Amino acid sequence: MEAKRTDTILKSALGILVASLILVTVSTLEQRIVQAGETAPAFTITTDGGQSVSVNSFGGKLLILNFWATWCPPCVQEMPSLVEFAEKMKAKGVVVLGVSVDKNEKTYKQFLQSARVTFVTARDPEANISSSYGTFKYPETYVIDQKGNVLEKFIGPENWSDPKVLERIQRHL
Repeated sequence: MEAKRTDTILKSALGILVASLILVTVSTLEQRIVQAGETAPAFTITTDGGQSVSVNSFGGKLLILNFWATWCPPCVQEMPSLVEFAEKMKAKGVVVLGVSVDKNEKTYKQFLQSARVTFVTARDPEANISSSYGTFKYPETYVIDQKGNVLEKFIGPENWSDPKVLERIQRHL
C-alpha cells in the first residue's frame, strides 16, 4: 500500500514537472512584438553609406524605421511616397531609415537606384533587427522618438504623402 502511494506521488510530481517544463519552453519561444509605448529594441547596423547607426544615432531627430524588401509588392508600392516623405520631413527633424531584409545584394542595390531612394538605407539579410521588433510581414514601420520610445507602429503599406499620415507624424515633433 505504501509503495502504491509513493508511486502515485512520484507520478504526480513528474507530471507537474513535465507540465512546468512545457509551459516554460513555450513561453520562451513566443516572439516579442513591439508595440507603441514600448522602448525600441537596440540595434546597430551599417548603412549602405558605410556608417554604423543605432536607434540613438540620429541626434535627437524623430526616427521612422521602415522594414521592407524588394520582393514585397506592398513595400515597392509604398517606396515612392516614403522617398517623398523623407525629403519633405528632413528639414523638420525627421529621419527615415529603411532596413531591407533582402538576401540578394545586387537586386537590392538595383532597386534602390531605380527607385531613386534618397533616405538612409541598410540591408539586414538575416532579418535580425526586424525579428527583434517582432516584424515578419513587410512593410512595417516604427516611429521612434529621441529617447528611443516607439510612438507609433504602421503595419502594412502607407501613403506617406497622405495629409493624415503627415499630420500624425507632425504631432510627434
